[in-house]
Amino acid sequence: MSERARIRVLSVDDHPLLREGIAAIINSQPDMVMIAQASTGREAIQLFRQHRPDVTLMDLRMPDVSGIDAMSAILAEFADARIVMLTTFEGDVDIQRSLAAGARGYLLKNMPPKELVEAVRQVHAGRKRIPQEVAAQLAEHIADEALTVREIEVLLQVSGGNRNREIAEHLAISEETVKVHVKHIMEKLGASDRTAAVAIAVRRGIIQL
Repeated sequence: MSERARIRVLSVDDHPLLREGIAAIINSQPDMVMIAQASTGREAIQLFRQHRPDVTLMDLRMPDVSGIDAMSAILAEFADARIVMLTTFEGDVDIQRSLAAGARGYLLKNMPPKELVEAVRQVHAGRKRIPQEVAAQLAEHIADEALTVREIEVLLQVSGGNRNREIAEHLAISEETVKVHVKHIMEKLGASDRTAAVAIAVRRGIIQL
């Protein structure tokens, strides 16, 4: 099979070992070829322009721009780009953001290689690929009320170990308002205390520490 007839894949990940592993899996398939590898979001945009891959495997969290930002930049230029998010994070908010931004799939890095190549084939064929456990994460929180921008700001302050008075000063609001926000945050996240609220928010991808 000529290179042109194969599914041309671009891999984006800041871990060299993982990139090599993915390249080995892709190149072992008779109908696929790894045409380029990027270690940052900016490099991904540049290599996409250069190679126009059929399918891009994009890491969610990278040191420069996030995978979602890199994907949005690529899709703004190439609307038909087929991008699959590849991540260790199972947070439903990350999944929602990725799919809303235009990802054709969302895969976890701990999946078997067979699932990775099947996902590449499916996405290349124009379908979406969301594994069962990822879909279950989404379904679990579908009816949850989202945190407001201000609540997320307060939560970030809480995660930094700040007390209500310090948060009030930082955000130029009253201490009473901070208390109300904290109460709403805990109710929405189903958390018993501030520490649990931070842990739940990190797990779900609402905030990143």
